[in-house]
Amino acid sequence: STEVDPFEDLNRQTQAFNDTFDRLLLRPVAQGYVAVAPQFVETGVSNFFSNLNDPFIAVNQLLQGKPTLAVSDLARFLLNSTLGLGGLLDPADEVGLEKHREDLGQTSAVWGVKQSPYLVIPFLGPATVRDGVGNAIGAWGFPPRYLDHIPTRNQIYIAWLISQRASLLSQTQLLRGDRYLFLRDAYLQQRDYNINDGVVDDPFLN
Repeated sequence: STEVDPFEDLNRQTQAFNDTFDRLLLRPVAQGYVAVAPQFVETGVSNFFSNLNDPFIAVNQLLQGKPTLAVSDLARFLLNSTLGLGGLLDPADEVGLEKHREDLGQTSAVWGVKQSPYLVIPFLGPATVRDGVGNAIGAWGFPPRYLDHIPTRNQIYIAWLISQRASLLSQTQLLRGDRYLFLRDAYLQQRDYNINDGVVDDPFLN
């Protein structure tokens, strides 16, 4: 649809670039990581980065007017950061503190910012203009950004990227047909579901 995807030509070019980068570098590295790393290491790394995001999720819960969930997310972070050995383990899940996923894109929807066109971001992939702006702002809250030791900071970013890509290996291997349309529709459907899940009705996708 031209309403949803007015930048389709540019988006397809950007995805072609992303796919080439993924095929030549990122996917092989992620596959090697999965082949070499024991499952508990993969899980621990994934938990670590998920835990770093929980304070940001709590802030978004507050901005969306959900203080009870904000307290729950903050409690998750504190418990996993201490008893969970810095977030490598997830004792919060064992005591019933559910993992939530909120971001500035969803928060801006609650505050009345309408859904915006689909946009493929270099290296990062599917988004919308609204979500892309939210992600850019949210990146300022990523704790490793404030590490003074640049090599360590860069290593953490690389580890995050590899962990994220490794988590998607099984899904991307199932893609058939027009990859661009599949990824676009899957992203927009997911975001529509998340935003409508007790938060806000988003008429752009209706």
